[in-house]
Amino acid sequence: MDKNSKIVFFDIDGTLLDHNKELPLSTKKAIAKLKNNGVYVAIATGRAPFMFEDLRKELDIETFVSFNGQYVVFEGEVIYKNPLSVEKMKVLRKYAEQEKHPLVYLNHKTMKANVQNHPFIHESMGSLKFKHPELQSSFLEETEIYQALLFIEEKDQQTYLEAYKDFHFIRWHSYSTDILPKGGSKAIGIERMLERMPFKKENVYAFGDGLNDIEMLEYVGTGIAMGNAHAELLKVADRVTKDVAEDGIQHGLELVGLLGK
Repeated sequence: MDKNSKIVFFDIDGTLLDHNKELPLSTKKAIAKLKNNGVYVAIATGRAPFMFEDLRKELDIETFVSFNGQYVVFEGEVIYKNPLSVEKMKVLRKYAEQEKHPLVYLNHKTMKANVQNHPFIHESMGSLKFKHPELQSSFLEETEIYQALLFIEEKDQQTYLEAYKDFHFIRWHSYSTDILPKGGSKAIGIERMLERMPFKKENVYAFGDGLNDIEMLEYVGTGIAMGNAHAELLKVADRVTKDVAEDGIQHGLELVGLLGK
């Protein structure tokens, strides 16, 4: 890598993976060509590392920002960790249990729930093709937690936003919202990674589609929103490509001139 090298960060759900959680062939080919053109490729996702291991292997990518910026890996080496405060999470947990709002806790290897069985968890995790996590209510105290999931409808979210200002809440499903440390974002994770790499800001690109991609697209030199992106993300994007299911990644890379001829 030299100072004129380029790097592209890709979100996963709705960006690399289509609406059926599958990797379009055009996307796989475009990323292979991108690498052949000397462009560095990385992932920036809200997912935990264990949730996209197969995708990393398929695309041969070992540099990633996970948990929306809380756990950053550069070529297989962990270079930044920002776990949630256990004590502050305990306070939130007490209220959530009182209101019967379930939680799921995630570290880099696995996830556990604080309830045995809940329809909101089944529905939300099922949309990612994951099963309801096993019950392990003490998991919060036993490991570093980089992200928690709170399972509530949007109408019940305001109380949390007002009462727990040490956390950043990002909705990703009609029944679920991410809980991150205040100030945590994919942009922070990318910033930490770029401290290790010689890329100029204008040579940094990112693709995304969700609310958790807003800071990332604002931070990088060129932010590209998918055609299926959330309306709020479209407002901050430098460019907008086609829907993920319409060869959106390939088209977007062509739009910004990274695939060549």
